[in-house]
Amino acid sequence: MKTPEYLDAVVDQTATLAAWVGGQDPAAPVPTCPDWALADLVDHVGAVQRMTTMLVGERLTDPTSAFERQAAAPDDPALWSDWLVAGAAEAQQAFAAAHDETPVWEPSGAQAGVPFWSRRLFGEISVHRADAAVALDRRYELHPDHAAAALEDWLDTLTSPGYWENRPGFAEAMRGHGETLHLHATDADGEWLARREQDEVVLVRTHADADVVASGPATELLLAISRRRPLAECRGIDVKGDRALLEHWIDHMDWVTG
Repeated sequence: MKTPEYLDAVVDQTATLAAWVGGQDPAAPVPTCPDWALADLVDHVGAVQRMTTMLVGERLTDPTSAFERQAAAPDDPALWSDWLVAGAAEAQQAFAAAHDETPVWEPSGAQAGVPFWSRRLFGEISVHRADAAVALDRRYELHPDHAAAALEDWLDTLTSPGYWENRPGFAEAMRGHGETLHLHATDADGEWLARREQDEVVLVRTHADADVVASGPATELLLAISRRRPLAECRGIDVKGDRALLEHWIDHMDWVTG
């Protein structure tokens, strides 16, 4: 997917989320993010989209001012739908006015922020819409190609140097001696091999033998790896090899709300 495609999907998924949450109980629990109520979920999605709009729209190479100006969701849940839809539209406009080469800050220290943030907004809304679906008992659907793209964003983020450095609990749990995990989407173009090393998790997009192989529908893999649905409840996932290795990865992954 390219930047405009990511943003089209962000707008579409945000509209669905907005229709779900408008007028709902702000205190409703979000089981997949135990520290959050529904108001926190809405606030997070809208605030991240608006912060990213500032980064891209203002061509910021230092994120400080964008962090300091983060917006908060309206207190009245009747206003949530319009607030979310407006935020996604503003983000789409900001990206449409930029180029992939436009210097914009991103966490790795590089300034290729436009493609990075377009993909991250897409990954964010794909996973957080799943949170809302669980909280509000809605049916969660995602096109297999979009699910594979969201899963790739999730895996790229988890295996990035910045994530390893900033999440010491995950880093300690993932240190290894070459153990391998292969994920294979059966309904979309998506195969990944993750290899645990002492100072990183190496991720390669490839088909390969591994200590454990999990194959199944891309959406189910996304929900399992992002801890939005227990592995045992995911439909159509076939696990071969060292299942404990896969469960260890999922159990120790601490990026749940972010």
